[in-house]
Amino acid sequence: MTNPNKSAVQLEGITVRFGDYTAVENVSFEVGEGEFVAIVGPTGCGKSTLLSVVAGLLLPTSGEIRTFNEATKGLNRWVGYLFQQDALLPWKTALDNVAIGLIFRQVPTQEARQQAQEWLAKVGLKGFENYYPHQLSGGMKKRVGLAQILILNPKILLMDEPFSALDVQTRNLMENELLRLWQEDRKSVLFVTHDLEEAVALTDRVLVLSAGPASKLMGEFTIPLSRPRDVAEIRLTDKFLEIHREIWHILRGEVLKSYAQNF
Repeated sequence: MTNPNKSAVQLEGITVRFGDYTAVENVSFEVGEGEFVAIVGPTGCGKSTLLSVVAGLLLPTSGEIRTFNEATKGLNRWVGYLFQQDALLPWKTALDNVAIGLIFRQVPTQEARQQAQEWLAKVGLKGFENYYPHQLSGGMKKRVGLAQILILNPKILLMDEPFSALDVQTRNLMENELLRLWQEDRKSVLFVTHDLEEAVALTDRVLVLSAGPASKLMGEFTIPLSRPRDVAEIRLTDKFLEIHREIWHILRGEVLKSYAQNF
């Protein structure tokens, strides 16, 4: 049973500097247990930086991160991370790519492969177990990547623009697939995207970051859309358009500011 009022991840006063450059400054927010949260903002505003901080891949210059009320130091054992680029090993089959995480955790190979087979079926790839990454479409690779992460049963799922390289139709399919899998056990999700429509369609709450450098949290918006959702259909509703306009009113100025700084 999930509880969005109980904190899964808590960032307090996070600042990240790279030499003289400040990526994010004094950012604080929480992700509740079982809550699906998106971070949106202009290019270069530090969205991926914050994911790296939560994952324990990057140490903040100042501030604190807590996971399930414990201070997080080093790699965060609670998280699974789905990157924008595929992280599949090209010399291994889909089955072996999904099983490899369990094998690294000392699960017997036969048991790991059996679980991998079940997960491939769960993401709609039954019959593709022996295909190599170069034989799979972009959408299929993303399904393998999801299975590769979810088989390890992380409590928190970090996703960095995972569907940005897909065509619109495949992207909608993968968004619905993600929601279906998430609905089964309600993991806490922190999802980074440039696409405000995607953020509103998928999530419970949207966080807006300002243009960099020294990006700050500009606003938090609760998404009061009922579940389960079909991401294509929900985009056509009046309520969706109303929420989108409200968030875009703030985000638009930051996007224009970022564009002016860079170009």
